[in-house]
Order: sequence, then structure tokens, then C-alpha cells
Amino acid sequence: MVTLQSKWRYLVMFLGVQLVVMALLSREGYHRRVTYFFRIFRKTDHGLVPHSRNSTGGDVYANLSLIAKFQVRDEDMPYCPRKSPLIGGPIHVTFPSRLTLAQVERKNPLVVRGGRYRPPDCEARHRTAIIIPHRNREHHLKFLLYYLHPFLQRQQLSYGIYIIHQVGNYTFNRAKLMNIGFREAMREEDWDCLFFHDVDLIPEDDRNTYTCDAHPKHAAIAMDKFGYKLPYKMYFGGVSALTPVQYLKMNGFPNNYWGWGGEDDDIGMRVSLGGMLISRPSLNIGRYRMIKHKLDEGNERNPKRFNMLAKTRQTWRLDGMNTVEYEVVSREYMPLYANITVNIGTEDGLKPLNPPTPQPANSPAQSFNSSSDKP
Repeated sequence: MVTLQSKWRYLVMFLGVQLVVMALLSREGYHRRVTYFFRIFRKTDHGLVPHSRNSTGGDVYANLSLIAKFQVRDEDMPYCPRKSPLIGGPIHVTFPSRLTLAQVERKNPLVVRGGRYRPPDCEARHRTAIIIPHRNREHHLKFLLYYLHPFLQRQQLSYGIYIIHQVGNYTFNRAKLMNIGFREAMREEDWDCLFFHDVDLIPEDDRNTYTCDAHPKHAAIAMDKFGYKLPYKMYFGGVSALTPVQYLKMNGFPNNYWGWGGEDDDIGMRVSLGGMLISRPSLNIGRYRMIKHKLDEGNERNPKRFNMLAKTRQTWRLDGMNTVEYEVVSREYMPLYANITVNIGTEDGLKPLNPPTPQPANSPAQSFNSSSDKP
């Protein structure tokens, strides 16, 4: 038979357990503690082994179903919210082996030829051009386009994607291609912001907005290859953003860095020399996953980069946007991007790919040119 004293003992123990549970639930937030308790007792397909860091995040296409499929008339179009309701945070990034550009195209039905997009149900507050220097990276490009298109659509941007393709086999020049991308993109539209984007970097959080700040923005602050940390203070590589005014203020990018390395640090110095600071998102938002690859043939390490960096203070006004020379070989408006193929020459200067064939003195063309010179 249970005595009165035993009943009181059980009641005190019960109240004590309740107090402990309440304290745990209130510590660091109710939701987090509830989730913790459920995880203790819940069995998943993987047993008690937690998911790896790379498997976290949602499907980048998940929120696109919320976009209205009908086009609102321009006169009735409201401005998009200052913060897009489609943004979802961390993105799960994988690289399916059988992905094709045709599949990417089907998943992005609102993207029009040339890689252009604008929200169908509201007026975008920002117009952003994405500039991607490129050569022999088609395998990487399809993955970037697979993630980048929905990533930008979730941010309700009006955007265009430009692939600046270096023709020929001469040493790759990333910074010069970005200068060309700036000029060619601005010829087509008065963009508010230009993002200069390596083809092998995939953004992992759509809170990392592709819009410009009051100062030049370094968006790729936390790459997986650097342990999701900034490698050094003045690093400006991977993905960066500038307004046209900021870009011209620092005279764009250098044209004389042939091969891998050096140009990012030169650009970072130009930001400072132009009287500006570097803006960055937080480490937990500016996250990128790199597609692993070997150093490209034709993009070997630049042995002159350190000597060139030592002279940036003397050369940044003399070499940049004001001196870039190139020849547009072709301009193609593909379903997912605009492809601009360019001849950028060599370290010895720009030479036409197909120089005109000398005409005989008595040829019709020569005669026409000669007669046209007469008054």
C-alpha cells in the first residue's frame, strides 16, 4: 500500500523532472531544443549518423513553383519586394554525372534566349549582368547554369548571363576577358551591377544576393577549398561585384596577367588605390563549392605575377579598362546565355585572326578603293 509520504516523494520527483525539461527547452531557444529531443528518439535511414555538412540545404528549384506563370502588364506591374519571399537560404549542391544543358533549359522555362530573365509578376529593383570568363570548361558551365539560373530567379532579379570565350590556344587571360565582358554587357544594357564569376564556383546560399553594395563586393568569401574561410584579408577572387562607377573608378582589371595567379590580388589593390573598401557577406552566407579540377592546359602558373604585383601602384592607371584591345569573333544568343567569342591577342599585342588577303593591283576591289579616294 502506497503511503502518503511516498505519494509526496513521487510528486516532487515529477515536478523536478518537469523543471529540468522546461529549463532545457528554454535554453538557446525552444525550437532548437524540441528538435534535439526528437532527434534522440527518431530513427532515420542512416541510423544515428548525422548528415554531413555537404548534404545540408534545400533544392535550388524548390521555390520556383511560387513564381506566377502569367505575365502582368507593364503598366500594372508593382515593384518586387525589397526582400524576395522566394529566398530559402542554404542550397544542397551536387554534381549529377548525366546532366545536360537541355535538361537545364527545361527546368528554366522563363529564361529567354541570351540567358535573360526578368520576374513575370513584379518589376525587379536590380539589374545584374553575370560575366563568366571561359575556355574549354563546358563541363563546369552546365553545372553553374543549373544552379545559377534558379538562384538568381529566387532573388527576383532582372539578369543576363554572358560567357566571354577566349578563342585560340594562347595562354588564358581571365582579367582581360572580364574587361571585355564589362564593355560588351554595358553596350547591350545599362546594368546596375556586374558580377564577375568563375565558372567552377557554385553558390550555396541564396541569401548571398547578387546585387552591388556601396563598395566593391567580394561575394565568394567562404569557399570549400579554403575550409569556408577567407584565405587572407585582401583576397578578391572567385566571385566579385562592381557597379559601373566603381569599375571605372579603379580602371577595371589588368590586361597583362597571362596564366594563373596574380590578377585577383592586383584587383584587390586597385579597389584600395581607387579610394574604396571591400564589402563582404558573412562567412555563413557567402559560401561556395568549387568543382574540383586540375590546372588547365594553357593556364599554367604565371611566373611573372609577383614582380607585376610589386608594380601595381605605378601601372593601375596605365593598364586596364582604358587600354583593353580585342576583336569580337562571334556573338551567339544561346537559350541559357549569351556567348561572346573574342580574340584577345598575345603578350606581343593584338593581331587579327584572319588578316585580309592582299588584292592584285588590277582587282575590282582595289580599283574601287583607289577610285573612292579621288575627289
